[in-house]
Amino acid sequence: MLRVLLVSLLSVFLFTSATAQDAPEAVPDRSATGGAQTLEDILARQRGETLDDGFRRDDTGNADGAGISDQLGTLGGASDSELWRALRYDTADVTASNSGHAATTLVQDGGMRWLSFREGPLVTYGGYLLLGTLGLLALFFLIRGRIRIDGEKTGRTIERFKAIERFGHWLLAGSFILLGITGLISLMGRKFLIPMFGHESFAFIATGSKWVHNNVSWAFMLALIMIFVMWVVHNLPSRTDINWLLKGGGLLTKGHPPAKKFNAGQKLIFWSVIVFGTSISLTGLSLLFPFEMPMFAATFEKMNAWGISSLLGLGELRTTLAPHEEMQYAQLWHAIVSFVLMAIVLAHIYIGSIGMEGAYDAMGSGQVEEQWAREHHSLWVEEVKAKEGAAPAE
Repeated sequence: MLRVLLVSLLSVFLFTSATAQDAPEAVPDRSATGGAQTLEDILARQRGETLDDGFRRDDTGNADGAGISDQLGTLGGASDSELWRALRYDTADVTASNSGHAATTLVQDGGMRWLSFREGPLVTYGGYLLLGTLGLLALFFLIRGRIRIDGEKTGRTIERFKAIERFGHWLLAGSFILLGITGLISLMGRKFLIPMFGHESFAFIATGSKWVHNNVSWAFMLALIMIFVMWVVHNLPSRTDINWLLKGGGLLTKGHPPAKKFNAGQKLIFWSVIVFGTSISLTGLSLLFPFEMPMFAATFEKMNAWGISSLLGLGELRTTLAPHEEMQYAQLWHAIVSFVLMAIVLAHIYIGSIGMEGAYDAMGSGQVEEQWAREHHSLWVEEVKAKEGAAPAE
């Protein structure tokens, strides 16, 4: 899954050649334009093809030109177009009173690629993923129905989760839902909400969403740490997980394979939340503190050194990124991983609510029907009963 995510982001957003060609490329004839770029150069760049722009990268004037006060004087030996070209390629001699990392970056050409991906494939395929997940869950419910308790209920309950565990779960769940809603508003609001409510109403909604998103993120990160500390020992892989997966967890058939406190399906949910949630948190921190936590240039450098980028067919990734590019990559990765985690959480919400009888009680009251526990987590029930039998009577 991580490979698919990485390829989907980098293959669309990067325009790096996969391998060097054995034969030298033919130099385009630019005599008609006096050495300047041609229409074919522009079209090739728009098609996303790798273009050797060395012919214009260094064409930024010369220091021997006529002074600006002289007849036919230039801007210190450079024309306006040459100055803007130097700004685009970050070779201009720029000084700024602000000493921030991005203060002297006046033109960042990759911004249009980021904007096109953000407003196009990211919104489109992210929306399809969420709608498709909801559709599949609805279809599964129509075919399978609610998973009922097979045996006769005993009327006795077993404590499934303590109060602190339920607090950590609901803190994580509540904050993630708020982050998901406000994140979607920030990403898709202009496209879908402005036509419905108008610009002024959307401005109020967007401002509030930004404030909620930025501040609720701290609750999400705290809850992520809490559930990891409390449950990691119960989510380590075991041999019982193989049997559970082979039998599909009893979701499609009668009967349920033995499982401990967490079955294989829940372990997959747990590690998805931990891995994707951590990735979302790191990129979120990078966005909360602009230009202070660059991570993609270093990541690309390691991918190149370890051969991962070549293995994925991405070629040699660029390791020199402008500060703005770091932020753009962080925003795209933040959104892509969030879409994937939202789809996973939708499936988790379904199973924990209408999808399975008795499942909600585990996080509702913390007490579950003993028969439900024996059917879904028989090995865990045996451990609980063994501890109760070994406990000294008061």
